[in-house]
Amino acid sequence: MLRTSTRPAFAWQCSLLLMVVQILAVKPTNADDKFDLSDELRDRCLKTLRDGMNSDEFWPSMHAAEGLTLAGHGDEVRECLAPKLPLEKDDQHRCGLARELVRAGDRDKKQVMLDILAGDDPYGHVHAAESLYKVDEIGDGKAMKRAAKQTENVKLHLMACAALANVGNKEALKQVRVRLTDADPETRKIAAWILGRIGDAADFPQLRKNIETAPDALSRAYNEHSLAALGDAAGLRALVANLQDEDPAVRTYAATFAGDTKQVSLAPALIPLLDHENLDVRVRAAQSLLVLAQLGSK
Repeated sequence: MLRTSTRPAFAWQCSLLLMVVQILAVKPTNADDKFDLSDELRDRCLKTLRDGMNSDEFWPSMHAAEGLTLAGHGDEVRECLAPKLPLEKDDQHRCGLARELVRAGDRDKKQVMLDILAGDDPYGHVHAAESLYKVDEIGDGKAMKRAAKQTENVKLHLMACAALANVGNKEALKQVRVRLTDADPETRKIAAWILGRIGDAADFPQLRKNIETAPDALSRAYNEHSLAALGDAAGLRALVANLQDEDPAVRTYAATFAGDTKQVSLAPALIPLLDHENLDVRVRAAQSLLVLAQLGSK
């Protein structure tokens, strides 16, 4: 059933037509596909990320820092975030700052996350495991293996398994795949998110099944986006549709995974999101546009 809208009928129909055209136009990227950002659009993306990194919204600011690093501006990220880390008292926020500093080239800051993961206070454990996974670090592996072995905190278990799988632990990858069939929808959603980055085509059947049984639009989108990141054509089409979704969370994750797909054909659908009212949507759209521009210019 189509959603109702307060916009004039003609404008709504034009928006719907544009979405349909974008979905139909999506195709897997070929080696010869090109996408070049104009200087004006590149500057706009960078401004979006710089403004985001200096905003008062903590996690969008970390996402903006990630985008700047991926765009080749890690020096700016280090200059901005390094003074903040010693002043931050919240362990979850400390993980975010340390993660982005590591991503930006200051690898020594991995110890901040490793210490939080190994510490007695569970408040920052999940964020530490997730952040270490995102920057390909496990330290000596002892704390990460303990976190993966326990199952009382399933999210911590999954993030630790993801970090271990990311460095070649096949048993940990198997554990993530087991959780893709978990009875809990939230657990399935997290497993799908992980496998979108470290899984392969063998995960397609279960991801498709999870779409059919998803309890809500966001859970469905997680599985669709992971399929897209792994190269599934139907997943790519769903991701483009999700870039138009009314829910900012769905749009944010669609914009994030658009870069992960490495499909430069998705870039035009991201440009309108630079005007979105939600900061995280704008930040992730800018990030993915810059990432796809790098791929499309090679």
